Amino acid sequence: MAIQDSKKPGAIKRLLTARKLASKHTHADYPIVAALKAGETIQEQDLQASAKKHLWMHFTRHSSYNQNDMVIISRGEGHHLIDSKGKRVIDGLSGLFTSNIGHGRQELADAAAKQTMELDFMPLWSYAHPRAVELAEKLVSIAPKGLDRIFFTTGGGDGVESAWKIAKQYFKMTGKPMKTKVISRQTAYHGTSHGALSITGIAAFKQMFEPLVPSTFRIPSNNWYRAGSEFKTEDEFALWAANRLEEVILFEGPDTVAAFFVEPIQNAGGCFTAPKSYFKRIREICDKYDVILVADETITGYGRSGEMFGSQRYEINPDMMVTAKAITSGAAPLGALFVKDKYFEPFKEGTATFAHGYTFAAHPVACAVALANLEIYENEKVVDNVRTNSPILRKTLEKLMDLPIVGDVRGDGYFFAIELVKDKKTKETFTRAESEKLLRGFLNGAIYEAGLYCRADDRGDPVVQIAPPLTMGPAEFDDIEQILRKVLTEAGKRI
Repeated sequence: MAIQDSKKPGAIKRLLTARKLASKHTHADYPIVAALKAGETIQEQDLQASAKKHLWMHFTRHSSYNQNDMVIISRGEGHHLIDSKGKRVIDGLSGLFTSNIGHGRQELADAAAKQTMELDFMPLWSYAHPRAVELAEKLVSIAPKGLDRIFFTTGGGDGVESAWKIAKQYFKMTGKPMKTKVISRQTAYHGTSHGALSITGIAAFKQMFEPLVPSTFRIPSNNWYRAGSEFKTEDEFALWAANRLEEVILFEGPDTVAAFFVEPIQNAGGCFTAPKSYFKRIREICDKYDVILVADETITGYGRSGEMFGSQRYEINPDMMVTAKAITSGAAPLGALFVKDKYFEPFKEGTATFAHGYTFAAHPVACAVALANLEIYENEKVVDNVRTNSPILRKTLEKLMDLPIVGDVRGDGYFFAIELVKDKKTKETFTRAESEKLLRGFLNGAIYEAGLYCRADDRGDPVVQIAPPLTMGPAEFDDIEQILRKVLTEAGKRI
């Protein structure tokens, strides 16, 4: 009977109306939407419930939020972050190695607002716009000598991807079509897209996404702390590590290797530095076999190393240089790949095109923010502040070496890692299970609760990383050390 009735015109209309009402969302289902529409304050419990229901965060274990609240950062002020519950913590990681001049800079907000009203959006596909032109020249003027061409991206991973594709196409256009392979370093992180992830040297990050782009190879990192006893000096170890590049090139065949990617200070594994002699030898090897040397400065670019670029700090002389993050101090997403004109030459004539790009690369608002950001760098002598205070930051963090759990403090500029060990004398590290319990079971939460946002990381051996805004000074270094001392002392008792 119901089926027969539903065939009547009136019944069909009622049925469709019921289905439509059943499918409609109600304000009760979405309290944040309702609050925003009514101009009301959003309640903490609604933020928490909605975040757990709808938000998929990056590199995050969501299972921990089945029982616990999320940390929701609602404001940034200078060198501090404030969460949705009102807790105020020191930003010891510059957001993510990004907010180099601190949070809430009016100059960046003004630049973004002005540009939005002048030209809110224009892609860089066959048309230019003034801010892109201005920013490109500004970047070239502060870059290592010879990097005269800028290919804009939206981030560091995009820059790595772009550099590899330029290298492959360049060699195809210049009569060396077999030069497609890429070499990078063990544990090095270069991004998450399939190409950049293939270059990344962290096996655990790659397993779920294999098969990846083929023809990528790894050489050892510059982990001087864990170098063998056969090496008497760091320069001796550095030469050994550099020569592994030549070994792999020869093994794979020089006619097949396109590029070598290297971070001036390797992030993953905990701020591995290398002496200038390492980069000098790397440069010699790349020249010898016509391999493009790509410096990945996604983190070290724009002052973090103590020079505007790590390539200047360590005299790397790269053929390409990937930058992002602090180009805008995080106020807008933007990346810039610096390229020697040599690699642009084949694209100048005829119908040649680099068929690659991003919708939001060189976004007018992001470029305007970047220009304002670099002006602040100059006006406030931001890089000078890093040069002056980096030795103080190092000495302040080295005070923690008196703790049994602290095995090493290393890094440069405003970029340091504290390696944690079970036994300081033998340098014995933690098992994976112990590291899991130490970092995720205690340190990450305890450090934040004590008033500091930073990173406890075990992509290599367990480390705590500190990378504060470049405008921070000694008084705040002392606060960071005291917070870490308290938490690491307790961590040592839990081993």
